[in-house]
Amino acid sequence: MINIQEIFMKAIELRASDIHLIEGIPPIFRINRKLSSMPYALNVTKEDLYDVFHYFTQGNKPVEETYEQERRLDFNYEIGGARLRVNISSSNGAPVLTARIIEKELPKFRDLGLPDIVMRSALLPQGLILVTGKSNSGKSTTLNALVNEINKMENKKILMLENPIEYVHVPNKSLIVQKEVGPGKDCNSFSDGAVNALREDCDILVIGEIRDRETMDAALEMAESGHLVIGTLHTRSCAETIDRIFNFYELSDQLAVKYMLSSLLRVVVSQRLINSVKGNLLMVPEIMIVDDVIAALIRKEKFTRSEIEDAIQTKFDKGNISFVNSLANAVNNGQISLDQAKKQLDDRGCEALDRVLNQTKERKAGTLFTWK
Repeated sequence: MINIQEIFMKAIELRASDIHLIEGIPPIFRINRKLSSMPYALNVTKEDLYDVFHYFTQGNKPVEETYEQERRLDFNYEIGGARLRVNISSSNGAPVLTARIIEKELPKFRDLGLPDIVMRSALLPQGLILVTGKSNSGKSTTLNALVNEINKMENKKILMLENPIEYVHVPNKSLIVQKEVGPGKDCNSFSDGAVNALREDCDILVIGEIRDRETMDAALEMAESGHLVIGTLHTRSCAETIDRIFNFYELSDQLAVKYMLSSLLRVVVSQRLINSVKGNLLMVPEIMIVDDVIAALIRKEKFTRSEIEDAIQTKFDKGNISFVNSLANAVNNGQISLDQAKKQLDDRGCEALDRVLNQTKERKAGTLFTWK
């Protein structure tokens, strides 16, 4: 019989980020982005997976019925002082388990590798801040690190909508209310929670994921009514983030949204995690500060990603940092190889990276920009 606690403890010992249980193979751990089998483990059987399923559901009929209807379950689990975010889904008629190990201690903002201007933006009284990136890029960690810093410095009420709750915040100077999103949880959806936030007298609304027009509408309404809203989207760049927001809306509604977004958006952080030459994960950010130039580009009738990318690349004196400059900085500092950097870019980006690196050599300087 499979021992799920032994598997979880071994993953924690090996500093894995994720655990995968799939029929027919040994338990798989993701360590520094690489997948590897649990040492000396037997293949997982279908019976093992059902044992794990029943271990977590504990015969709770409503929970089992939810799984039968939706073919998935999401929940938190604690073991050995660690918290895990667990998902059970289905494959070929058998349960499949994926678990994310959440670090015991929330990293300090200054250790994330993001510039101070992001933290300063989070101390503004009003506006919209977006943290973006693909899955497993550290968005939730950045979100929670910002909340942790605000909690130390500001007397605010912070309402957090999460699925599931990862880090449990202890109120310091701020009052923090954390709500879990999902059927049978504190609120059914992110949009429901965001809409109700207007009635909850909060100063700051944190939205774990903006995935549809309804949630985006509520976020913009909160920001417009004098609140600070911090949210995440699954996008790979700052320009793609703007494009994704527009695509939530019909063409007839986009002009109004462009004007609203250009006046409320303060900063977009798009982040990637790359394996460094030392084997640890390195944060590589793109930062877009919305000044008059960026705001005008957002309002344009014909929006193009390339214009936003060019503005970020050329206006680094405003605090903007392009992916190209972040990658060039990492290459110059010996943190990643040139080959690693180019794998993150398309042909146009690779050409820009070569130009930046050549200019750096000519100027004999460590970086081309200062993170503010």
